[in-house]
Amino acid sequence: MLTRTECSALRGLAIIGIFLHNYCHWLGFAVKENEYTFTISKSSQLIQAIMSPDWNLPIHLLSFFGHYGVPVFLFLSAYGLVMKYENRGDRKPSAKQTAFLPFVSHHYVKLFKMMIVGFVIFTMVDAITPGRHNYQVMDILGQLFMFNNMMPDPDHVIWPGPYWFFGLMMQLYIVYRLLLWRKGDIFPLLLIVICWAMQAFCDPEGDTLNRVRYNFMGGVLPFCAGLLYARHGNKQISHAFWVTQTIVSIVLVFFFSFNFQMWLWAPLFVCSASVGIAKLTPAKINKWIAWMGSISAALFVLHPITRKIFIPISRHGDVYTGLLLYIVASIALAWFYHNFKLRNEDTRH
Repeated sequence: MLTRTECSALRGLAIIGIFLHNYCHWLGFAVKENEYTFTISKSSQLIQAIMSPDWNLPIHLLSFFGHYGVPVFLFLSAYGLVMKYENRGDRKPSAKQTAFLPFVSHHYVKLFKMMIVGFVIFTMVDAITPGRHNYQVMDILGQLFMFNNMMPDPDHVIWPGPYWFFGLMMQLYIVYRLLLWRKGDIFPLLLIVICWAMQAFCDPEGDTLNRVRYNFMGGVLPFCAGLLYARHGNKQISHAFWVTQTIVSIVLVFFFSFNFQMWLWAPLFVCSASVGIAKLTPAKINKWIAWMGSISAALFVLHPITRKIFIPISRHGDVYTGLLLYIVASIALAWFYHNFKLRNEDTRH
């Protein structure tokens, strides 16, 4: 099973990928990712960047692969739900906690508290910086009540962009409670197959696939993988196996980026590679990555704010100056907010 430190390290790996990706892919020259749709020309551009490397190669790699931090978060979310609600942790949940409405409302409030501070600050910063988003009333309500993933044209409705994750998580919490909670393994396996089929027969570059992948169907594979791992991942595994699994998984993620059908399965191997990395990384390094994981919630909600402020520096030519300022400011702000929140909680208790 995953230890607490390994879980935190996985969150750290995920947030490092996400917050660096969400800066790099906004730079015009960066190779763009295949996240909601699949365009083979983007994969060809990645090969060209690798074959003719320059100082911007790290930008291209982070832009193309960094979004895979999202499947790692989904994997961990399902893992945590099983440990908490299926009597595999230290405490057994009460009947009140597992009833549908209390379960959904509890997780909505948890996500809302995480989101609202960052959203409010972002809207104010967005209003006074160039490139202000033209909000509509339904856009704001959709974000506050986390249903904007289901609205038409989610690419331009959800702002800041990373906040689509809150609507996705809310859907997956509902799916877990209705379809997966204390159900046999056949249920998550069937759900994976159904959601795969909904994507496999879409136009790889079409709007239908884009809409599907903004919603829970696009996140079911890593989510159910986390659920199944929590239920069955308690066997002793050798160091050699972890090394082999990690290397093979990384290679598969890379090669799966060049075929639409295989790309649909790449998140599974992103998760297996990430678990292997968390298991194999030396303790001292893992402790630092785990610290990043401890501030991951704050970093996730606050990094769009610092991106909006610093990205003009990179766009005007000082690519790594802007990126470094963004990294320092984002981590410092997240660390401050995380500690402030902890102090408040300690005071209340």
